[in-house]
Amino acid sequence: MATQSAQATVTVERKGRVLLMGLDRPAKRNAFTKDMLEELAAAYGLLEADDDLWCGVLFAHGDHFTGGLDMADVSDELASGRFPLPEGGRDPWRLDGPWSKPVVAAAQGWVMTLGIELLLAADIRVAARDARFAQYEVRRGIYPFGGATFRFPRQASWGNAMRWVLTGEEFDAEEAHRIGLVQEIAADGPGAVARAVEIAALIAEKSAPLGVRTALNSAHLADQRGDRAATARLRPDIARLLTTADGAEGIRSFIERRDAVFTGR
Repeated sequence: MATQSAQATVTVERKGRVLLMGLDRPAKRNAFTKDMLEELAAAYGLLEADDDLWCGVLFAHGDHFTGGLDMADVSDELASGRFPLPEGGRDPWRLDGPWSKPVVAAAQGWVMTLGIELLLAADIRVAARDARFAQYEVRRGIYPFGGATFRFPRQASWGNAMRWVLTGEEFDAEEAHRIGLVQEIAADGPGAVARAVEIAALIAEKSAPLGVRTALNSAHLADQRGDRAATARLRPDIARLLTTADGAEGIRSFIERRDAVFTGR
């Protein structure tokens, strides 16, 4: 399934149960305009709402993931503090409530400001060896407002996050891997996308979708409300999963020594 029009700046394609979402404004280093923000929000809304989609991949066309915001286009929204979502859309920085579908992200070239925060909002990240990262908002008189102020310290540790958030300096893929911002490094951009698609397909084809959603919910619950809140759900959730068709299939496949075939029910 392709994008809706020739002017679209985000491509949307189904690959089995995986939704590929591609930033597609390469001539402008995929800098985000209002339209691009809305299109990506609509893609994320589709991923979350469609029960036939079990995992998403976020990537970028061209040489760069994103140069950040196109300030000439979004300055009014930035000043007002409002970035309205289209009907049915979801915040790509995942700041608008609970999410149930995992996202694997691939990045190459420039990964600037809100681009880092898109990665932090994803669940698994792959970077090309040429990726260059910078959280340089503080050098423009503002600060990160897409989740980096709390996600970066949690995922990379306080000192590692503050080293880059407070200085705005650039860092490379090796440093991003060292601090846990990305989980794998690929040789180049196409290699990073291919690996992200491979990981997403592994999730969509081998993992029980209800189990994946429950695992994500447990992790988010612990992150947002603490271990005690997540602990309270562990046994009730496992009991619920065992009553599902996928739970029964998982047990049968173990006994029969074969791969499980899950249906999401």
